[in-house]
Amino acid sequence: MLTGLAVIFLSGLFLGEIFKRFRLPSLMGMIIAGIITGPYCLNLIDGSVLNIAADLRQFALVIILSRAGLTLNISDLKKVGLSAILMCFVPACFEITATTLIAPKIFNISTVDAALMGAVLGAVSPAVIVPRMIKIMEEGYGTKKSIPQLILAGASADDVFVIVIFTALLALSTEGTVSVFSFLQIPVSIILGIITGIVCGILLNEFYKRFELRSAVKLLIMLSISFLLVALENNLKEKLPLSGLLAIMAMGITLFKLNESTAKELSSQYNQLWIAGEIILFVLVGAAVDVSYAVKSGFGAVIILIGALLVRMTGVYAAILPAKLDFKERLFCMLAYTPKATVQAAIGAIPLSMGLSCGHQILTVAVLAILISAPLGAILVDNTYKKFLHLDK
Repeated sequence: MLTGLAVIFLSGLFLGEIFKRFRLPSLMGMIIAGIITGPYCLNLIDGSVLNIAADLRQFALVIILSRAGLTLNISDLKKVGLSAILMCFVPACFEITATTLIAPKIFNISTVDAALMGAVLGAVSPAVIVPRMIKIMEEGYGTKKSIPQLILAGASADDVFVIVIFTALLALSTEGTVSVFSFLQIPVSIILGIITGIVCGILLNEFYKRFELRSAVKLLIMLSISFLLVALENNLKEKLPLSGLLAIMAMGITLFKLNESTAKELSSQYNQLWIAGEIILFVLVGAAVDVSYAVKSGFGAVIILIGALLVRMTGVYAAILPAKLDFKERLFCMLAYTPKATVQAAIGAIPLSMGLSCGHQILTVAVLAILISAPLGAILVDNTYKKFLHLDK
């Protein structure tokens, strides 16, 4: 395992730095490092590491959403109001609908299978978006109109919505039925996650006030609670839907609201931890990619992906109509909401593993979504935010 981790860190750092020197996102280098060192190419990453890859990716997501919560002032979201809610599900609905209409004509699959493919594609990547929105907020671009805060919050809830839809459609594909309860899980999961996070944030703040602790100790305590929230979600999955990841973000937001200085102190610690978390996340995302599927698919999967992304951008435009943004600001939101990576890597292979006839096509589209949209979205955000957003500091 130690050798596998060494390969992940060294290859990720090396190729990430090379891409950065060419003014490209370092995550591109990390994904390629994962593809090269992964099981479908040189097979240099130890199997014991790959066996816990899902847990390691979860660890990185915990860091991402903790950072997001600790830097997000909830009062900023009130400025955009309705749009903040619409961004949580409207763009994903547009993309799932587009894929459901396009995919049967290209891959000759059923409407249900096409909808399942759309659910795999529908999730935006917090791993790509959140760090960039935090950076933009710190630099003061678009903060007066809460644009990065809007995208940051929407991206986190978007994943919960899409994963529940995916689970319901998967049941429909395998069992032929889907219960109304499956769709009721979406609001219940979001509400319970937020309430749980708020309670944890209040208790954590009281604990920090009562005891003098070093920053590193505060970090370990919050990190441990975050892990427990994810475990709670998994343990209650069959009985009570609860979004552990949303709870983690809500805990950070609550802590920021109650004690901004402690939140900034913890955010600084998480920034250091993210250096390792980012490498682990994107190298393992790359390791999950089998490029041969993408090569076999031809242009069909690319057409589906491009069509779905264009319709998704239309969905973003519809979601932010109530917000008072100018054309460039709206265009930035549309571009920033396109990257995909972590969710596609996590669920893209599930239909194939369950023996569904559409499994290969869904995995192919998921692979291409990662390879194309994650780097492209990162490049677009990095190169447009200074041009499209106002500097408010």
